[in-house]
Amino acid sequence: MPVPGFVAALRSHVGHDLLWLPGVSAVVLDDDGRLLLGRRADNGLWAVVSGILEPGEDPAVGLAREVLEETGVDVVVDALVAVTVTSPVEYPNGDRSQYLDLCFLCRAASPESAARAHVADDESTDVAWFAPDDVPPDLAPSSAERVGHALGWLAAGSGSPFFVR
Repeated sequence: MPVPGFVAALRSHVGHDLLWLPGVSAVVLDDDGRLLLGRRADNGLWAVVSGILEPGEDPAVGLAREVLEETGVDVVVDALVAVTVTSPVEYPNGDRSQYLDLCFLCRAASPESAARAHVADDESTDVAWFAPDDVPPDLAPSSAERVGHALGWLAAGSGSPFFVR
């Protein structure tokens, strides 16, 4: 998985030290209420789409970009459903990062867009839609938590989403 240019530039100054980075994650639903998941190339686990925001990038815009880049699906970002902090992550090369994650509930922009779901980059080895009660047993724990936040938000009838653009 390519390291964003701005992160590589930071790493040239801080080495493997812990970086605090803005992350986004997408719980994407189609018209049938199924979840869009990708099997991560780095650890083999199924997960919601996530990524790192570019400097100055609006979170919802960056999230829609990440979903399209990774799965080929255009999305509408409906609501911010959780703001969490991940545990520190150490990558195989020794780099350490920790993320402020903004988790959004999204929906496929159209049935045609949902039907285009496919592996669109090297970050995933598979992409598929799953019923919420039939997710793969090897769903990443952080993704299970994010799906829980989004579905809980929907179940609570939180009809007035945070402002997103």
